[in-house]
Amino acid sequence: MRRTIMATALLLALPAAAPAQTLRVGLIAQDMGTTDPHRASATQDKAPLSWAYDGLVRFPPGSADPAQIEPDLAERFTRSEDGLSYTFYLRPGVRFHDGQPLGAEDVVFSLRRAADRARSGFAGDFAPVTSIEALDPMTVRVTLREAVAGALGLFANYHGGMIVSRRADTGGQAPGTGPFRMERAGGGAARMVAHDAHWRGRPAIRAIDLRFITSDATRELAYTAGELDLIIGRREQRWVERMRAHPNTAVEVFSPGEFRTLLISSRSAPLDDARVRRAVQHAVDAPAIARFVGLDVATPWPSPVPPGYLGATQEVPRYAPDPARARALLAEAGHANGVTIRAVVSSNSAQLPIMEVIQAQLRRAGITLDMDVVEHATYHARIRQDLSQMTFYGAARFPVADSYLSQFYHSRSAPGQPTMSLNFAHCSAADAEIDAARAEPDAAKQMALWATAQRKVLEAGCSVPLFDLKQVWVRRSGLNLGYRLEGALNLGPAITAATRLD
Repeated sequence: MRRTIMATALLLALPAAAPAQTLRVGLIAQDMGTTDPHRASATQDKAPLSWAYDGLVRFPPGSADPAQIEPDLAERFTRSEDGLSYTFYLRPGVRFHDGQPLGAEDVVFSLRRAADRARSGFAGDFAPVTSIEALDPMTVRVTLREAVAGALGLFANYHGGMIVSRRADTGGQAPGTGPFRMERAGGGAARMVAHDAHWRGRPAIRAIDLRFITSDATRELAYTAGELDLIIGRREQRWVERMRAHPNTAVEVFSPGEFRTLLISSRSAPLDDARVRRAVQHAVDAPAIARFVGLDVATPWPSPVPPGYLGATQEVPRYAPDPARARALLAEAGHANGVTIRAVVSSNSAQLPIMEVIQAQLRRAGITLDMDVVEHATYHARIRQDLSQMTFYGAARFPVADSYLSQFYHSRSAPGQPTMSLNFAHCSAADAEIDAARAEPDAAKQMALWATAQRKVLEAGCSVPLFDLKQVWVRRSGLNLGYRLEGALNLGPAITAATRLD
């Protein structure tokens, strides 16, 4: 009898086992930023929502290579010879999370919604689109004003290409067609459940529980304690090496990187003087910062457009780290005693340590960086209010030069503009080349325009390109993704109908 009581007490003391085939995921954030796929630009939102929504075409699981894009909700598609129209023939038998069938009217609604600035954060990507029309109940044609490099990416399972139902704005979670649907989100957690009618098959994973944990140490502790199966990791080489030593653990390091850039605003003193901006360029030692992070995960890169993007080039001006030259430029600009620059900085572990290194580098050149360290969501709000003279930003975009140049370096993307995006430098040096390249049908001329734009951006002192930081996730060996993970444009492993817990 006593043995039975003791055994019962022991069982009661153990934590309850997770339900079979429930995947437990740890993300770095306080909470979901949004559950709307047409507004999801934050890292913590992109991966989960990519598990809930499909595109007309897709990057195959494990790939971020545009050359590998393949049909998805469209079973096939055609492109006109002049590159100005795409026709998509929808796959029959696809159903949304609410049980309704996918039709051409849903796709028309979804793409028009993605192109609407009032309902989408990616409307600028659809600026070249002149019409979206249903040719019949299962056929959609999209017409462009001009040929666009990487246009197929507009219709992939990424950003505005994620297809929602025409009932998306009637209330509740927008119905998608992906293998999972968002059941609830808030309070630092979210839950997704399997979409059993998914056209690729009934998902092996029955539910996904998301926990949002800002502390790397706490997230790691939850993983090592067996509370999580998959976590976003710390993108530092020492951390990666340490996690690789854990039993039954796989560390995934994959592309695309989130390209880290220091954007230099020219709107206020002392940075309104080009010599001071050039001093900053000479003061920052980007290769040293990459070594600090670890060269397995961080690749130094000299150009405004990230490595691997169509149109990226290394044939750009190089401003070698030279504190003495930086001090001379400051003196020439009338600041022999140095300058002070204000920066809003996120307390996020992926940003603050880097900015502390940059702060020390600038100090050696006579530049004091006054850092206002705030929580990550506050950082995003304040930089969009144009409150930071120097902005550290990391991002991944569809890998074509135009996507980066337009969002980060065109004057219409600066704070205060109706079409503002991420041009916190208020750069306008390459507007003409960026616009011309977008409409240039000749590939060689287009590449030349993009190369000129990148040179002009650096010559104007708009930024200091730093390094490309690869994605790092950690999973239990028993989590079988169902594919080899080499890339994920949505910044997290794809969880598909074939993914399972062994």
